[in-house]
Amino acid sequence: MKILVIQQKMIGDVLTSTVLFEAIKLKYPKAKVDYLINTHTFPVVKHNPYVDNCIFFTKEMETNKKEFWKFLKLIRDSNYDIVIDLYGKISSILISRFSKAKIKISYKKKYTEFIYTHVFKRLKKPTLNVSLAIENRMKLLEFIDIPFINIKPKIYFDDPELLKSKQFLEHQHIDLSKPLLMISVLGSSEKKTYPKSYMAKVLDTIVEYRPSSQLLFNYIPKQKEKAKEIYNLCNLKTQKRIYFDVFGESLRSFIAITKHCDALIGNEGGAVNMAKAMDIPTFTIFNPALNKMNWFGEIETKKHTAVHAIDFLDLSMKEAKKDPTSAYQMFKPKYFSESLQKFLNDNIS
Repeated sequence: MKILVIQQKMIGDVLTSTVLFEAIKLKYPKAKVDYLINTHTFPVVKHNPYVDNCIFFTKEMETNKKEFWKFLKLIRDSNYDIVIDLYGKISSILISRFSKAKIKISYKKKYTEFIYTHVFKRLKKPTLNVSLAIENRMKLLEFIDIPFINIKPKIYFDDPELLKSKQFLEHQHIDLSKPLLMISVLGSSEKKTYPKSYMAKVLDTIVEYRPSSQLLFNYIPKQKEKAKEIYNLCNLKTQKRIYFDVFGESLRSFIAITKHCDALIGNEGGAVNMAKAMDIPTFTIFNPALNKMNWFGEIETKKHTAVHAIDFLDLSMKEAKKDPTSAYQMFKPKYFSESLQKFLNDNIS
């Protein structure tokens, strides 16, 4: 049996969708399962023992019709038995269409139903206490006789990688015997970022309750100025606990550094998903426009905490989505300070 799973674009989506590979291999250990992803997302799939082969959809294929046509022929000649399209956009629809797979599985959309042999309408509310991101993906496997299994995404390493990241931190004068916290200080965009002054107060609270904590900021070079704004808003005591210039220069190096952290705290996003995949406790501040159930399941509450404006304010999800900026402004750190303190007590010694 030869299976192609398609999941393009976002890093968090690519990581989350790896649960399908483990489930497939448990049921069909001899199946060959390939993963079609964008090149930049490979770091979260690297060394995954359940993925037989990664097929990269490049920027050139996106912009050059000739190159895309060559790619379609490559897929057609690969003779897949099953295609599972998790992406559901024009490129993946065409890839599914041109494959020779007898079974084509995807989510239900009016304009694509004729392409696929099996479609599933996404659930709007979880039924199994896991996030919708997990449950909706696993539901697709029921079409190939694989019932729901509670599998968590995982990131894999080799020993030299972890040793290198450990040595890097020690060289930067990080004391690994003391609490080391990764701070998801910025969201993927300005609209998805907890207000800077509020985030600074969150960091002040962390250092107040765990004075020996060492804080690392998760940002990329082009975000340095915005990250620095938050640093400048913190009190002097907190600033002294922030190792501002210690960060991963690549996605894979960031992941390896995070592996040595005791927790990740901050904005919802791919970094949170990566931390969870390494079994690192997370405290997540959700964007008000995003339904918390999409990426957080009740089953996670023993190790992970997630806060959302509608959990604390007299505000509906509809209102939060309509004006997330105002919802963010109302959602002051004082509302979840007790939750944060409990998280620190439970996870940071």
